Amino acid sequence: MPDPILPSRLPIAAAPMAGGPTTTALASAVADAGGFAFLAGGYKTPAALAAEISELRAGGYPFGVNLFVPSPDPVDEAAFRTYARRLQPEADRYGLTLGEQPVADDDFWEEKLELLIQDPVDVVSLTFGLPAAADIAALQGAGTTVLASVTTPAEARQAQDAGVDGLIVQGPQAGGHSATFDADRQINEVSTADLVREVRAATGLPVIAAGGVDGPQAVQALLAAGADTVAVGTLLLLADEAGTSPTHRSALAGSEFSETVLTRAFTGRPARALRNGFAERHGGSAPTAYPAVHHLTRELRQAAGKAGDADTLHLWAGTGWRNAPQLPAGQVIAWLMEHGSQTHAPAEESRNSPDRPGTLG
Repeated sequence: MPDPILPSRLPIAAAPMAGGPTTTALASAVADAGGFAFLAGGYKTPAALAAEISELRAGGYPFGVNLFVPSPDPVDEAAFRTYARRLQPEADRYGLTLGEQPVADDDFWEEKLELLIQDPVDVVSLTFGLPAAADIAALQGAGTTVLASVTTPAEARQAQDAGVDGLIVQGPQAGGHSATFDADRQINEVSTADLVREVRAATGLPVIAAGGVDGPQAVQALLAAGADTVAVGTLLLLADEAGTSPTHRSALAGSEFSETVLTRAFTGRPARALRNGFAERHGGSAPTAYPAVHHLTRELRQAAGKAGDADTLHLWAGTGWRNAPQLPAGQVIAWLMEHGSQTHAPAEESRNSPDRPGTLG
């Protein structure tokens, strides 16, 4: 039965993973498998985003685009300088000098908004807060369904009041950045299923659930909790079509890391990553200052990634990362829609196994 808010055959969506993992190839593979695909608009120029939209549109499937809402919060420049000096020894290893003046940007918000009004897509999702109600209305006026990412019932009510069409309810187990409206708040532990139920009780809007999805049982539990669709991100990081970097892939697939942690160390905004040395050394000192800290550490993280330095790289991962399959994305989607009791991901060798049913064979 088609989802009332996302036009796809299956109640599964590929979460937008900015910074490289979400590619048009990944989005196409998910759409081919019956899921709904989002492109990650964050960190891209409007021209690059327009090219991806054009490429994905050629496949004929509906899809969405995710945008980062600019932060209105001022940066504590003294705290920022202190953090930059703290990180300089990390940068020295790569011959880099970190700037002590915070860099601000709005991720081309106005230009991307104009692009999506002039060349509309089926769905636009918003992360890191809410824009002006007029911006939401402008997207809707172009024929686009607008979704807001929320992490609490209070945020859900704010989004409903702003006029959005639906909600992406993100539990704290999700990998990468928290969508919290308040980047300075303590992120409390709550299961995504419980959060979905709380948001359902607070609003009457359709819900896409995200966070803590580690297999088919989690998908079914979130649908049973009231979600219309389940979004998956971490479980697609090792998919063949994902643009996940080699260093990130190796960390996710290896045995070096044993847990994840919510940290502001890499970008100045809470994000869940594998607990590595950088997160340990600096997680308690990082100021809440996004995107200033993102810009501060970007070259360092890029250098670490190229060097295979998993101790310094931001290794975004949700709590279910150990179940991420090294398979084509279509097979991952098919596995997630299994209704049996299987909790662990299909083994990589199952690509050619005659014993696996359906598309997992």
